Amino acid sequence: MTGLVPNRLLFRFEIALRYRQSPEIDGDLSDWSDKHLLPVLDRLDGGTPFGRIWLAWSEAGLFLACRVEGRRSAFRCDPKAFWKGDNLRLMTDMRDARDNRRASRYCQQFFFMPAGGGKNGDEPVAGAARINRATEDAPPVPPGLIHLAGRREKDTYTMEAHIPAEALSGFDPDEHRRIGICTMLEDCDLGQQYLTVGDDLNWHIDPSTWATAVLTRP
Repeated sequence: MTGLVPNRLLFRFEIALRYRQSPEIDGDLSDWSDKHLLPVLDRLDGGTPFGRIWLAWSEAGLFLACRVEGRRSAFRCDPKAFWKGDNLRLMTDMRDARDNRRASRYCQQFFFMPAGGGKNGDEPVAGAARINRATEDAPPVPPGLIHLAGRREKDTYTMEAHIPAEALSGFDPDEHRRIGICTMLEDCDLGQQYLTVGDDLNWHIDPSTWATAVLTRP
């Protein structure tokens, strides 16, 4: 951020969230199309993006993918403190209440980590966490319901996930085609990359700072 007020705070972003058939969740992102890429808005505030994030939907839920290049060191991932290490977070609001400063029961926080799971802590892990200061919490998401796969090759790693419809509080693509979304990609080597605003503007608790995604069909 180059000024007191980030440029992205001055806009209300609206993004087309495109439909796709359920992909195989295996960490291989070669079957993802650029039409599912989230826009890179970092340059509006003088930032340099280091990751690419894809997002899509179907009646089965949401599909998410991420590719990061330039990673050198070992992962630092702890699911009990996911916000402190390498992670990708997705915030959702199935009612897109952009004027609300506090999350409702339709708002959720999902996290995805390239390591920290499995017996030895070297497998990808995903989960959902409550949103601080929410007026009402979304129903809890059972452990293991979110499907995540990842790969690492040299200085590049990928993550690919499916958040099933039953994990999304209020998901109703026929009646509610506009949803709120926000992403935060954190890498201990490379820094932060966020869709709208950063930590200084409380993106993790304030849905009014998120973007709007419009669910589009083929």
